[in-house]
Amino acid sequence: MDPADQYAKAAAALTIPALLHRNATEFADLPALTMLGRSDTRTWAELRDEVVELSDGLAEIGLEPGSRMLIMMSSRPEHWLIDLAAVHLGAVPATVYPTLSDDQLRYVALHSAAQVLVLEGLTELARWRSILPDLPHLRRIVLVDEGEASDLTPETVSLAHVRSVGQAAHRADPDAVERRWHAIRPEQPVTLLYTSGTTGDPKGVVLSHHNVVYQAVVLEATVSVPDHAPSVAYLPLAHIAERMLGIYNTIYRAGHVTICPDPAQLIPALRAVGPASFFGVPRVWEKMAAGVQAHLATAEPAVQAALSAASTVALTVYELRAAGQPVPDELADRLTQAEATVLRPLQSTLGLQNMVWAGSGAAPIPVDVLRFLAGLGVYVLEVWGMTETTGTATINTPLRFRTGTVGRANPGMQVRLAGDGEILVRGPLVCSGYLTSDGSIEPVTDADGWLATGDVGTIDDDGFLTITDRKKELIINSSGKNISPAHIEGLLRAHPLIGQAVAIGDRRPYVTALIVLDDEVAPQWARARGISDAQLPGLASDPLILAEIQAAVDAANTKLARPEQVKTFEVLPSSWTPESGELTPTLKLRRRVIVDRYRESIDGLYGG
Repeated sequence: MDPADQYAKAAAALTIPALLHRNATEFADLPALTMLGRSDTRTWAELRDEVVELSDGLAEIGLEPGSRMLIMMSSRPEHWLIDLAAVHLGAVPATVYPTLSDDQLRYVALHSAAQVLVLEGLTELARWRSILPDLPHLRRIVLVDEGEASDLTPETVSLAHVRSVGQAAHRADPDAVERRWHAIRPEQPVTLLYTSGTTGDPKGVVLSHHNVVYQAVVLEATVSVPDHAPSVAYLPLAHIAERMLGIYNTIYRAGHVTICPDPAQLIPALRAVGPASFFGVPRVWEKMAAGVQAHLATAEPAVQAALSAASTVALTVYELRAAGQPVPDELADRLTQAEATVLRPLQSTLGLQNMVWAGSGAAPIPVDVLRFLAGLGVYVLEVWGMTETTGTATINTPLRFRTGTVGRANPGMQVRLAGDGEILVRGPLVCSGYLTSDGSIEPVTDADGWLATGDVGTIDDDGFLTITDRKKELIINSSGKNISPAHIEGLLRAHPLIGQAVAIGDRRPYVTALIVLDDEVAPQWARARGISDAQLPGLASDPLILAEIQAAVDAANTKLARPEQVKTFEVLPSSWTPESGELTPTLKLRRRVIVDRYRESIDGLYGG
């Protein structure tokens, strides 16, 4: 049987409630869900019992099968529980990013026609107060952290109340939940994800049970991670990667997920868990690499020499494997020794010592960062996809990868290029479609089933895909030359001091750049060189910092064609975050916001 047919058969009749029922039956006492820093861990049996109670409770407060439920709260066990409770009811949960503006929240709430809104506490409720009168379909607000009665709206109930009425309903009719979830079919929606978007209104992507289960089946087949493996969840559940890995894949593999609610605690979380696999957005890997580089810069010469020798061996093996060539026994023995004496202890400081598969996606990652990490014995393998493809559509695997590419098509998926280089995909991971304002689902594909992704790329003779840019983000300079800003930005971010960079040049005579310093590495770098003002505003104009950034720009320019080279730049005095607006919640650049906000600086780079 063709592998794709085999995977399709394995996923054919499965739904998330069916898998959770299996886990509670066959793996009842295995750990399922833990919160970092807390000693209580829910087993699969305990987790499902709570989900069942909450599912009955949601039905009692008016959530109907097929309707939508919005969630706005941080990563915490209650988020997993209420989400799965809605799924067992046949309703469709949708987590929204807290960084959305009030207008965007209003749009999402109206567009989804949500019947129930789940909020973390009074802070979130205060944000929604001005929006609530505009929501005709809303029946109840569920507050996870209870507040004073005087602070609540008439529609508000506590999560404890939902569980209480659910327990009573379950005692009255113990089989109600079973009847509801048994009626759910694989083609029905399992979640609704509103894309964070760099421009325009968010789009509501509808994913089915079959989409997410098929993705889990493919991941199991292509990445050999042990069953019941521990993992760390740190991204928002509005992000397709965390939904897939933190919820659906964990349920499929009956794994054990530890929630890290604060990304600043990611390294301690990785150390505590020691996961076998980990997906990091590029900024996570870049900061890891920058942190190691900063530490090594002040290490004893003997330590630097030992790591340099070990890294040379590890990088040589990495390059052979990337080229699909055998690793000589003598070199393999040297790597084993280097891992035992140097690399594994260093990996342990990052919590990566048990890593079988380390992935990166959502945005380009500099090849220099990949090579540096490979020199530490950490092979970070790029994947590519989008919310509309249920996460990965292509993947590099430990057995077959190529540096600088995002891998080959997942089994069952087809990838081809349109005449203008736009990447088109087709297959079982393509979403059901976009939710429309009338509640129907609009297909995202053409008549032949192809999804136009908006990404531009190339495919080599072995089927490895390389992403060159976003179709709508290509710079066309005043001479008509097409330039990839992502390529330029990736080369700049390879320097540890540079946290973010955006290349400017559309309809301009040459390329310039806005640069943001790394808020962790730059102060360390400055203090090591005796710079008294180690805060970002002061560092942005410090001569030593500017000289180092100029050296980074010069190094990047040596790898760029003349029209692509950065002629001048400005270092900005503050960080970019989703909260400040320059980045999406998935840490992608919001180019239109940046260009509008820093128009004066940009004009200054061109003598304006």
